[in-house]
Amino acid sequence: MAGSAGTPGTPRVLRAMNDRAALDLLLEHGPLSRTRIGKLTGLSKPTASQLLARLEAAGLVLATGTSEGRPGPNAQLYAVNPAAAHAAGLDVTPGRIRAAVADITGRTVGEYELLTPGRRPEQPVVRQVTDALDGAVKAAGLARDDVHRLVIGTPGAFDPGTGRLRYASHLPGWHSPTLLDELAHALPMPVEYENDVNLVAIAEQRLGAARGHADFVLLWNQEGLGAALVLGGRLHRGWTGGAGEVGFLPVPGTPLVRQVTKANSGGYQELAGSQAIPKLARELGIGDLPTGPYAEVAADLVARAADHAGGPHRQLLQTYATRLATGLASLVSVLDPELVVLSGASLTAGGEVLRALVQAELEELAAPRPHLVVGDVREHPVLRGALESALATTRDEVFDTSR
Repeated sequence: MAGSAGTPGTPRVLRAMNDRAALDLLLEHGPLSRTRIGKLTGLSKPTASQLLARLEAAGLVLATGTSEGRPGPNAQLYAVNPAAAHAAGLDVTPGRIRAAVADITGRTVGEYELLTPGRRPEQPVVRQVTDALDGAVKAAGLARDDVHRLVIGTPGAFDPGTGRLRYASHLPGWHSPTLLDELAHALPMPVEYENDVNLVAIAEQRLGAARGHADFVLLWNQEGLGAALVLGGRLHRGWTGGAGEVGFLPVPGTPLVRQVTKANSGGYQELAGSQAIPKLARELGIGDLPTGPYAEVAADLVARAADHAGGPHRQLLQTYATRLATGLASLVSVLDPELVVLSGASLTAGGEVLRALVQAELEELAAPRPHLVVGDVREHPVLRGALESALATTRDEVFDTSR
């Protein structure tokens, strides 16, 4: 026999490549007929029929009905079997853990939110994680063993050299040197860990404003100020996972912050983070300030300012845009990205008005001229990114018919 089953070009590998192409088309387009799949893949009708029969026998596709409204007999339609696999994601903040389960098509089938208030967790982190995951699994009508893979998004990043969480001193209970081993022991599925802002970038790259872009920066401003760097289509995490921790960046306009990891803040965070916006509003004499968590107050103030044509509200927005551009200038001068995506409630609340102001300021402060856009993924973007990350690996494993 010429070549092994794993050699490129052998029938098994070619069949697997065609299978995956068809499955990706079904994910992208929804239900398709055998004829349509054949046209999109370039396969003959007999080969397309064999492919669909093979995928149906493997439980990866289902016959879902027939096409209507066209001349001639109705054609059988096929779709990816949603129950072929499930993946889960967790979005962790100091105050809560939000969990969700999605089927392999990407549809969210179960969600759960576990509140975790206070500086010290009332229950161990492992218990919090399993309780949040189990809540979403139960809401989906599944069991924990039905989840193929889990991605957990947190502030900061787990250092690949030590396994310990860095750059997130405000996340209580997550800094134990044995935490990852404890979670691996408690959970039956593979678990991956990713920085929360990196997950927002994944969501925007696959579903939102960064689709089709291989080089972009995502600037996030909500509870904290951070960035994600995508270079050559891949996330750049840095040696310790700290790439994009721009809140610590020293910038003009604010005193130097020393011992930044202990302070859990830095110059750019102090200048343009969400907590700076209510303070700026008070300095400008804006009254009737909203109440609530500072990130929500900041988003409310930015939204109000974007609706005003002048006065102190417009001055707030202009000053905020200048502060944002001050830090962005350093990023784009080093990276020269094609695109900058503005995300997080304290940025998206300003919409196109704030985007245009930041774009104009950035063009004054930096030589590169990336295009700025407002992020499209607004509903639970960290969680959506965690699901997309988990689903990508799950699909690679489940859709591999060469094994």
